[in-house]
Amino acid sequence: MVSRGGQEHILELGPAQPDLPSEMVEFLNTGETAFALASRAIASADERYLLPEAGVTLLAPVPRPGKIICLGHNYHDHMGKGKTSPDEYPTLFCKTVNTVIGPGQAIVIPRGTHQVDYEAELAVVIGKRARHVTPERALEFVAGYTIFNDVSARDYQKRTSQWMIGKSFDTFGPMGPVLVTTDEIPDPHGLELSLTLNDLEMQRTNTRNMIFTIPYLIAYLSDVMTLEPGDVISTGTPAKTSLAQSAPPFVKPGDKVKIYIEKIGDLVNPVVAEA
Repeated sequence: MVSRGGQEHILELGPAQPDLPSEMVEFLNTGETAFALASRAIASADERYLLPEAGVTLLAPVPRPGKIICLGHNYHDHMGKGKTSPDEYPTLFCKTVNTVIGPGQAIVIPRGTHQVDYEAELAVVIGKRARHVTPERALEFVAGYTIFNDVSARDYQKRTSQWMIGKSFDTFGPMGPVLVTTDEIPDPHGLELSLTLNDLEMQRTNTRNMIFTIPYLIAYLSDVMTLEPGDVISTGTPAKTSLAQSAPPFVKPGDKVKIYIEKIGDLVNPVVAEA
């Protein structure tokens, strides 16, 4: 994002810096060289490659992540029904890549379910290949942060003890609006987070209230699997507000879901029925 004349513009990195990869995972795989080229292009932004923000349609920051790893019960106010103390280890599950959509794109309520729910989450995007990483060094392997909505079909989710099927319908992974690099968010554990449904506040917390921190999660996961550039770790959702407890529990066609995270912005998605 570049400011010109009091307006925000999007810099087209491709024509501004032709040596840069055009796809995000490839960009992250290129490492520090890609970030240096991008910084150089931004510092000397040519007017020819600036597009007014209002005229640009943003896609998900990582449209095709290699892995989407999600957490359940990772906030002290949302530990799971009947629990009074956190679990010893995090509850982890995978969400499939067909879920990913960008800001402004519609969450589609599929035929066969009317129990579609929202979950506002801070997502971590891995920037370097990570294996057996220590918590002390874990943030060195992070490219940045974005917003993720872990949309869920609760009836499908509850059919078995495994949650993946209720989490993996098409469009059930809104992501965006941007990927904010770690130099702008050096500490991800102090960010205000909220979700509104049709402008009514349904979730609110601060990321300091996570049970398992991002360094812990990266270290824990990297002992099990190799984390690759472009992999996404979505860090769990807080409890719903008292207003949400008294409102209808599921989204419906015509709704608008907006998630705000401090220093990242707003992720807004409409809700529609499957055609």
